[in-house]
Amino acid sequence: MLEHTIKHFNIRVYGLVINKKKEVLISDEYMLDTKMTKFPGGGMKFGEGPADCIKREAIEEFGQEIDIIRHFYTTDFFVKSLFFPDNQLISIYYQVQFKEPVSFRISARPFDFEKMENGNQSFRWVSISGLNTNDLTFPVDKHVSTLLKEKFS
Repeated sequence: MLEHTIKHFNIRVYGLVINKKKEVLISDEYMLDTKMTKFPGGGMKFGEGPADCIKREAIEEFGQEIDIIRHFYTTDFFVKSLFFPDNQLISIYYQVQFKEPVSFRISARPFDFEKMENGNQSFRWVSISGLNTNDLTFPVDKHVSTLLKEKFS
């Protein structure tokens, strides 16, 4: 029985940054010895709310502050964590914008870093209309990419 194998919730919070050209910012990362393409964001810490989490993650990942425009989506189906077998994943997505112009490096190619070492990350803009679900690593991100296309294409 699945309910007996799941012991924890893993809450992840992501920021959807959409520019004037209707492109969304995505992150190419090498973490847990795995290449992953996903939306920027990460895990919520105890004592932190989802909005606080994405604001902290923005500082950590971009080195820049963001404003939250609106809640975009929260997982509404069961997802077992790919990395932690006893965890149920809950993902929360906010549409966000930078408070200042982008001051970090944006790449034109995926995984634009020298070595596949844990913690390496690069960012790139992808046209929402051209966003392919197969380009994203995780099931909820794939679902959100479809929702983005419905809303912005």
